[in-house]
Amino acid sequence: MYEEVKYIYLKSHPLFANAGEQLTKDATALMKVRTISKGENINYGEGAYSKIYLLIQGKIKLSDFSDSDDELIKDILTAPDIFGDLSLSNNKTVDEFAEALTANTVICCFNAADFKKLLQENPMMALSYANMVNNKLKKLESRHSDLVFCDAKARLIRFIKNWATTDGNRMGNKIVLNNYLTHSDIAAVIATSRQSVNVLFNELRDSGMLFYNRKKIELNDQFIRN
Repeated sequence: MYEEVKYIYLKSHPLFANAGEQLTKDATALMKVRTISKGENINYGEGAYSKIYLLIQGKIKLSDFSDSDDELIKDILTAPDIFGDLSLSNNKTVDEFAEALTANTVICCFNAADFKKLLQENPMMALSYANMVNNKLKKLESRHSDLVFCDAKARLIRFIKNWATTDGNRMGNKIVLNNYLTHSDIAAVIATSRQSVNVLFNELRDSGMLFYNRKKIELNDQFIRN
């Protein structure tokens, strides 16, 4: 039964959606499935034990910390996605930490060396993997441009719009987001202070562009169109 569950999880991920039955079965023998609690950290491993993860269900934040312990959130991942030693070089990803943002987060874990061998033997999967990593690089480039050219309010609006695109639910003339991020989390993503995020959210709420509380954020069409 456990092998069948592993197979189903792999087939639900874009990397394996078009993979043949034998390839998927071979992959299930190489990986483990873990269910992660909210707030639990995920170890990347190091050296010959470095890991790569497929995010099957839930949400993950990837963070880095400065010498003064200030957190910079590098990315917020929503299933399906990938993270870990993306270079497949068996080197620990320096100073990057992964933490589950949702309860019952499900991940499939591979040793980086095993996953690299799978890609080497399956060119189409390798191409899909390269495209996923390339999209991540483009996302980082876009965030870097925002930091250079946009003020905090513009960065917040861009972040909320991107969040709505990947994780929002259309309800009538509104898009509703489950609010699993704190103001501190959002501040760490857009490189500003928690106080600034609080002030900016209040400005957007007072202007009628959104409504928010601890559980949800509602965006109206004016917010999406602007």
